[in-house]
Formats: sequence, structure tokens, C-alpha cells
Amino acid sequence: MVGRERWRNSSALRDAPEDIADPIVECTAQGLGKHPAKHLWRNLVAVDLSLYKSYLVEEIREEARAETLLKSRAEDILLVLEQRGLDIPDEIRSRVTDRGDPGLLRRWLTRAVAAPKAEEIFV
Repeated sequence: MVGRERWRNSSALRDAPEDIADPIVECTAQGLGKHPAKHLWRNLVAVDLSLYKSYLVEEIREEARAETLLKSRAEDILLVLEQRGLDIPDEIRSRVTDRGDPGLLRRWLTRAVAAPKAEEIFV
């Protein structure tokens, strides 16, 4: 029944047998490629995928892990600056939390350990 949970919200697939609906869900997700509609489709069909193994589920999990890593790195940078007693203006907080590059955030974290001012982590 886990599979049916994934697409219960989709009225077009609600009454379809799992062996028919599952490939439709997967093929639609793959066919949308990088189109913004792919996120809408995934939100529609991805209710609880914890036990389900597929291309779509693995992609969702990987994106969630990446988002968690970015958030954690940004929080670490701000924590180091705070613990060092440095002033952190709102524009610095925003710049750190809005960045989506884990490599850059890692460099900023390294600089946050010794930077005399919060602004200098970006140099």
C-alpha cells in the first residue's frame, strides 16, 4: 500500500492498480526532466516514499540531503562567528544562509575561524 500513498492525491491515478500507476509516476517524472513542472509533479505524488525505491524517490532524498548540508554549513558559519563574539549584520546572515554552493560555504567556514570581522569571510 506504500506505492498507492505516493499518488493518492492524483485524481488521474487514484483508482489505477499500482503496477500501472507506478511506471506512469516514474516516467512522467523522468520525462519532465529539469522543467519546473517536475517539482509540482513530485509534490503531487511524493507523499510518503520512505520504503519505496525508485529514481524519483532517490532524487528527492538526494536533494533533501543536499539542502540539509547547505543549511548545516550556513548555521556552522554563523555559530563560529557568534562564538567568537563578532558582529553579524543582517546582510551577512542573509548572504551566508542564501548561498547554495557547499564548496564556497566550506571556504567561508574555514575563514570564519580566524577572520577579524564577519565581512572578511567573503574575501
